[in-house]
Amino acid sequence: MIVYMECEFFIPTAHSLKEKRAVLKSMLTRSKQKFNVSAAEVDHQNVWQRTRIAFVTVSSSKELADKEMKQVLQYLESNPEWECLEIQKEYL
Repeated sequence: MIVYMECEFFIPTAHSLKEKRAVLKSMLTRSKQKFNVSAAEVDHQNVWQRTRIAFVTVSSSKELADKEMKQVLQYLESNPEWECLEIQKEYL
């Protein structure tokens, strides 16, 4: 089972692309280290207070893949530097 998830975040504390990328890079690196996912910024690369991140995980069952994505989402939402605006999931 493959689960693809996109999350859009608003980063109110970022006042430049450099500040946005510092927050984003930190969260992407930690997410890849802590969880069995691949991740990348897929939209809003040149907008300094928004980002859209895609995550993909592969698992032997839908339940395990959902559990992994739920943990990733909880971790992302625990960061006080940004707020989640939208989440989309697809099962492949």
